[in-house]
Amino acid sequence: MGGDPLRRLEEALAPLVGALAAAVAAAGGLVLLALMVLTCVSITGRALLPLGLGPVPGDFELVELGAAFVVFSFLPWCQYRRGHVSVDLLIGAFGPRAMALAATAGNLLLTLAFALIAWRLWEGLFDKLRFGQSSFILAVPVWWAYAASVPGAVLAVAVSLFTALRSLNELRGAGEPAALASGE
Repeated sequence: MGGDPLRRLEEALAPLVGALAAAVAAAGGLVLLALMVLTCVSITGRALLPLGLGPVPGDFELVELGAAFVVFSFLPWCQYRRGHVSVDLLIGAFGPRAMALAATAGNLLLTLAFALIAWRLWEGLFDKLRFGQSSFILAVPVWWAYAASVPGAVLAVAVSLFTALRSLNELRGAGEPAALASGE
């Protein structure tokens, strides 16, 4: 069993990391769809107020709480697919090695940022739980949004670690170039 161990690790992890990121993003998409339907129903209810209908009570609270989950469910997939915005005005002139070095450094920095976000979400979860904060109209516990967001943030850390490994392999010349991997 020969070959580059870092490349073998990347190849072993890629299907699992990609599938997890895609599944969580799909769940986020379903929640986003439900939030869109809720918003449309509520707006339609407002328009039909003269007919005895009305808005969905607490609609903005539900959208706010659901949006937290949606954002953190899309982050891992975006990271896995190299979907974050980058400005490559100068780095392209320095060639593929410089681009791979920049991608590796960027992925490591994003890993640190996602880890900080996940940690603060975790701390915020217990803070909201301890103080029992709830939404104004529906009295939904705010910690639910934190609890729903933490797994996506933790997965974003794991996916970002994977993408750092992928970029490191590209830097070492053991992986495929970023343009080929992203389908460009």
